[in-house]
Amino acid sequence: MSRSVAYRVVFILVSCALSLVAMGTYLSMEVHRKIAVDADTQIFLVKKGDGLIRVLNALESMGVIRSALGARFALKLQSREIVVKPGEYRLDENETLLELLTRFNDSDVVVFGFTIPEGVSFEWVLERLWQHPQVTRTITDAKDPRISDLINPFSSPEGLFLPETYLVPRGVSDLEVLTLARAAMERQLDEAWTSRASELPLSSPYEALILASIIEKETGLASERGEIGGVFTRRLKKGMRLQTDPTVIYGLGSEFDGNLKRSHLRDDSNTYNTYRIFGLPPTPIALPGVAALRAATQPKSGDALYFVAKGDGSHAFSATLDAHEENVRRYQLNRKKDYRSSPDK
Repeated sequence: MSRSVAYRVVFILVSCALSLVAMGTYLSMEVHRKIAVDADTQIFLVKKGDGLIRVLNALESMGVIRSALGARFALKLQSREIVVKPGEYRLDENETLLELLTRFNDSDVVVFGFTIPEGVSFEWVLERLWQHPQVTRTITDAKDPRISDLINPFSSPEGLFLPETYLVPRGVSDLEVLTLARAAMERQLDEAWTSRASELPLSSPYEALILASIIEKETGLASERGEIGGVFTRRLKKGMRLQTDPTVIYGLGSEFDGNLKRSHLRDDSNTYNTYRIFGLPPTPIALPGVAALRAATQPKSGDALYFVAKGDGSHAFSATLDAHEENVRRYQLNRKKDYRSSPDK
């Protein structure tokens, strides 16, 4: 081979190598380009079973990226392992394709809030779950065997789910949301019980949960929870009946029409009637929040044994029956037109 031919061969090989390097560099840049987002492409849905190739092709057809093939080559050249996860993703015009694919890989999906307020019933939670547009219903009713498994070893689901706002992806099942709320309550109840005050008249975390649910229903005023917890704690210690209306109402269920009667308070068949039974009712009567759990396990000290609604959302507390009866005459027998038993929220 002559020297000139050798030079040509070397020149061609070098040119090819440089071209390959240039092409590789160009292709590598494909995943570092900003994606194109407009009003019609702000949300992208990765369906179950979609792979990387299908997702890239879809992004190209929507005009979000320039070349699906180029993106695939770039990922190969960079040895990037991307596994796209199903879900709904919000596209950001300030991010690169690689950043978007990384979010697909990390399942950084759009989430929606589902809020369980303090003091509601488990039935209320189920109904709102089934009405939520992003939640898929899988549970038949409150007696569904899967709920029984979730709350085991307890027989009633009441009180066992923590009031909180849960961020969930589209298509999440009702059971998955309840599982989150159940685990959250277990954590908070365990924390409250571990840090409980000494000499409480409660034998288990579940009893604390029952008491917390009663406190939750008795007041929505945060500053009063500890004091009401103290009243109930002292009554339990003294062997006094709790005599709290919310437990009676819970026991009446659908029979309660908004008017609590004397006959209801004398009803021995209502196992939640704390005017007739001693101690706590058999189960919680609502879903208590963290503050109510704290009030049940760390009640405020004092000597009050009674309280009555004042009509402005707060309560009057008293240590003696005579003082209590005077408060009843003052606040209950002469009610004003704007009387409220609980504060506005």
